[in-house]
Amino acid sequence: MGQCAIIEALEKEQQKNEIPEYAVGDTLRVSIKIIEGKRTRVQAFAGTVIAKNGSGLSETVTLYRVAYGSSMERVFNIHSPLIDKLEVTRRGKVRRSKLYHIRGHQGKKAKVEERIVAVKKQKPAPAAPKAEEPPAAQEPEKAPE
Repeated sequence: MGQCAIIEALEKEQQKNEIPEYAVGDTLRVSIKIIEGKRTRVQAFAGTVIAKNGSGLSETVTLYRVAYGSSMERVFNIHSPLIDKLEVTRRGKVRRSKLYHIRGHQGKKAKVEERIVAVKKQKPAPAAPKAEEPPAAQEPEKAPE
């Protein structure tokens, strides 16, 4: 086994398997483990994906958000043990691979149009043929008096 194969095996072992599909323009909610002294808590950071970089164990994502008039940008290593959970809250429709141009904008200028994903409906399974039931005995009609 070569040195490269050993490194690849170690990286594959440390990668997370439950990462959802996401793209630039999507809104992600990243739950981060924060260690304060002896306590550990989970804090969520939600923002628009403006860049995806790298692959494998060194894959990173850059999130941008504006809260209370101040903008924040944060880079997360996707496979970090400090990342507790990733959720895609909204799909964005963009035509760029990097959205650095929304950094200075707020409001409508920084808005990303939502991409509506059609969910394919599964056809119901064919019902099992019903056994024919004998016709119910009909009551004789009463003659009018």
